[in-house]
Amino acid sequence: MSAQVGDTELDGETEADHVVRWRLERLVQAGYGYGLAIDIALRTDVDLRQATDLVSRGCPPATAARILL
Repeated sequence: MSAQVGDTELDGETEADHVVRWRLERLVQAGYGYGLAIDIALRTDVDLRQATDLVSRGCPPATAARILL
């Protein structure tokens, strides 16, 4: 069982995998559908706060995704 930092495995999951999963969870909680959330979560160049703020301010998730992607 490893618990190292970097792009090494953390219980079978790399740190990069963990970050994408965390981003995905936050996007779904913000109101994005699973498909759009995956697309955005995988794009680490997309600012997560901007993605969640757009939806929290009333922007439909599909429109927010078009803006962000």
